[in-house]
Amino acid sequence: MIDVKALLEKIKASPYEEIVVAAPHTGVVRFADIDAGTRVVPTSGSYGEKPGTLLAKLTREHNDKPIYAEAKGVIGQVRRELEGTFVEAGAELGVIRHYLSKDEVIASILQQVLYLFRAPERAKYYFIPSVDKKVKASGPRSVTVKDGMELFIVSRMKREKPLTYEGPEGIIYAVYFQHDLNVDQGAPLVGVCPESQTSLIQDVVNRVRTDWEERE
Repeated sequence: MIDVKALLEKIKASPYEEIVVAAPHTGVVRFADIDAGTRVVPTSGSYGEKPGTLLAKLTREHNDKPIYAEAKGVIGQVRRELEGTFVEAGAELGVIRHYLSKDEVIASILQQVLYLFRAPERAKYYFIPSVDKKVKASGPRSVTVKDGMELFIVSRMKREKPLTYEGPEGIIYAVYFQHDLNVDQGAPLVGVCPESQTSLIQDVVNRVRTDWEERE
């Protein structure tokens, strides 16, 4: 049995994820006015019309290509020694420390404590009609799954086929796919939890929602 409370304490000790800022292509790099501790925001707006914090520019064939922050957080490191030099695509330019929101903490815990049943191929996935009806009426946690149970319809190239669940018996605690959207191979479809652990996991989720202090 996984100690979910210990997982929460571990996340509290390092309440952020480090996101590497990499050069999207080759060019000469010039950094913006940023340094360790600088707060940054990502691109926003309904159509991405509000650019995020400018981090650097890459000059390529006499054209400046801006690099904007892709996450909210603070700058943890800037590779100032690269200023004015030619860098290859993928070169690390710096690091953003993105402080986790309540929803991100919950998602992180769930992905570690649940059994994740993953998509075997890139396709669209649907619950079989009997399960879909139950999920819509009472939510996914009303569904108990067992190994070998027919659970999904896989839709690919205008062809449909059934997919059976393979894994431990339990209830569907989380659903990760959306109807009519392709799911990449290996991405989780559902997270399954032994019925005996549902109350413990829900207690931790509730604790995060009430106690977690989000940082601006």
